[in-house]
Amino acid sequence: MRILRFTRPGHPDMQPEIGIQIQDPSGDLVVPLSAVAPDAPQDMIALIAGWDAIAPQLADVAAHRAQALPLADLTLAAPVPNPQKILAIGLNYADHIEETGLPTPTNQLWFSKLPNAVNAPHGDIELPRTGTQMDWEVEMVAVIGKGGRHISAAEAPAHVFGYAVGNDVSMRDWQMKTPQWILGKSFDTHAPFGPAIVTADEVGDPHGLDITCSVNGEMRQSSNTRHLLFSVWDQIEELSRVMTLMPGDVIFTGTPGGVGMGMQPPVYLQPGDVVRCAISGLGAIENRVVAEG
Repeated sequence: MRILRFTRPGHPDMQPEIGIQIQDPSGDLVVPLSAVAPDAPQDMIALIAGWDAIAPQLADVAAHRAQALPLADLTLAAPVPNPQKILAIGLNYADHIEETGLPTPTNQLWFSKLPNAVNAPHGDIELPRTGTQMDWEVEMVAVIGKGGRHISAAEAPAHVFGYAVGNDVSMRDWQMKTPQWILGKSFDTHAPFGPAIVTADEVGDPHGLDITCSVNGEMRQSSNTRHLLFSVWDQIEELSRVMTLMPGDVIFTGTPGGVGMGMQPPVYLQPGDVVRCAISGLGAIENRVVAEG
């Protein structure tokens, strides 16, 4: 199942709704959650937390096709607008480690992106007034469904609600100022993800998905999630040793080689550039770079 948040055409000021994407010979459609399960919450975290009780009501979404809206007419919002935590792992693909010139980690390297960075899957990303070295990082995003502490790697699959495509936009000049990366990773608009959350049952094993990023139509990153140094299950095990994971928490699982910082000479994003991140089975997000107003 593909679950997304959207606003209707002509109503940009309305609160986003939750919808379920379905396929149709005429094109992709979105059935509003309210048409299928009127009592279901319109808050994504509450929906995820109560999913076991709500999911049976969604068994026949296609039967509500008459109330569906064309996906192409909708404006998509971030699938989870207010995650309690956005956690991101660094140096998690061998080719990315090689291009940075850093040693292969023996322990997982974690940092946070703060919730102010959340952005829509097709929202503009801002080049801030205070920096110049803005870089792209396509990543598979995992969204926690069932929270918990001390989750083993074997138990971890049951704790993932679903997956999305993300871009861990990074201000390298700020990231490299200090050993702590949080400022360089947390500028406003610098965590676009979506276009939907594809539920874990539809994805199956997430460790075999093609992952790409292009800038202005030119391929910059191309790999497969099977090359993750630390698997999604390893990541959940490690994080939950420290903190209680909660429904709706967002995990950026690492980026492959091909970032701008690793090019010779380095290449960074400029206003007008368009970054497209895609993962097989999950879809694509596309974001235009704009100067901060």
